[in-house]
Amino acid sequence: MALIVQKYGGTSVGDTDRIKNVAARIKASHDAGHQLVVVVSARAGVTNELTARAKAVNPRPDNREMDMLLAVGEQETIALTAMALHAIDVPAVSYTGPQAGIFTDLVHTKAKIKNIVPTALRHDLKAGKVVIVAGFQGVNEHGQITTLGRGGSDLTAIALAAALKADKCEIYTDVDGVYTADPRAVKDARKLAEISYDEMLELASQGSKVMQSRSVEFAKKYGVVFEVRSSFNHNPGTIVKEEVAYMEKVVVRGVAVDKDQAKVVISNLPDKPGSAAAVLRALAEASINVDMIVQNVGHNGVASVTFTVPKDDAHAAVKVLPSVFKKLGGGEVAAYDNIAKLSVVGVGMRTHAGVAAQMLEALAEQKINVELIATSEIKVTLAVPRDRADDAQRAVHTAFGLGKKD
Repeated sequence: MALIVQKYGGTSVGDTDRIKNVAARIKASHDAGHQLVVVVSARAGVTNELTARAKAVNPRPDNREMDMLLAVGEQETIALTAMALHAIDVPAVSYTGPQAGIFTDLVHTKAKIKNIVPTALRHDLKAGKVVIVAGFQGVNEHGQITTLGRGGSDLTAIALAAALKADKCEIYTDVDGVYTADPRAVKDARKLAEISYDEMLELASQGSKVMQSRSVEFAKKYGVVFEVRSSFNHNPGTIVKEEVAYMEKVVVRGVAVDKDQAKVVISNLPDKPGSAAAVLRALAEASINVDMIVQNVGHNGVASVTFTVPKDDAHAAVKVLPSVFKKLGGGEVAAYDNIAKLSVVGVGMRTHAGVAAQMLEALAEQKINVELIATSEIKVTLAVPRDRADDAQRAVHTAFGLGKKD
């Protein structure tokens, strides 16, 4: 008998028929004698619908109230999933994130998990019940509901697997594993049998929609091996685990595109020590994540800084910086949302030169312009025009020979 944590995404529980299908899959594991903790997301489209309603009554809704609203989506799914299990004679009980003992920091809409106290969950597991937990949500020290950001149900599942010392963690989604590229845009993309935490983390943070990047960070920190699988078939998925020796022989493992990005350009910034630091500190205090950064050499006493942020944070970045400019004695800011990030990832890149050059050559052949470049030990990221992002992904995927072998 194993203790298994399963997570089902929004498409897997998109309607009542799909919830019944998930219940049948859970029943099979329960009948085999396993203890099960099942984390579910809101039904596909519900979070977007709730967000649209919020913005219809207030274009810039308060973050605390957004957490109150968005938590409703997962609460609906946990109850329906438990009811579906009861209908097929499986004992089950549903828990919201706060009821499950998931404690977070004070940040609304992007909370971080501080601790999990799964006492009630252990009690029900011991009694033979399937435990259904709402993903994406927790409670802070003031008793207020918080949410973990987009894709937060992945983090809930990984964190519960760590806290409960689960034997297995299975992430069910609408694709049957991790591919070398988005199979919807790249027809010859291949499914990977295994991938390292670091590679998965880079792919997730650079736009791959399979996993939330924070959940992969958490899995690496606590050594939670997990499998990404499809809820619509029984095919083997992709195992995400610690890096092993053979992985270093592959130069590039995958390509990712993130179209939900904006470019922020700061000009006429006083060219003096501390100016860039003050800008980045203000953004950090506003919980805005900055990725690619380029600072131009100062000229005539002023400099410019260009960086990328998530598209949804662009307005907040523009709003928060004027007060910094006032203190510094100058600066202007503008945001542009016509870019995408294109990344190639692979632990083998540490010992192979020329990856960036090969990417640039492939894009040049397609007449695709590059605006920014950033590199790390296992990643090269380029900013490209959003309307050419899929073309860029296909070109790079082909250039590195990542497609299916005939």
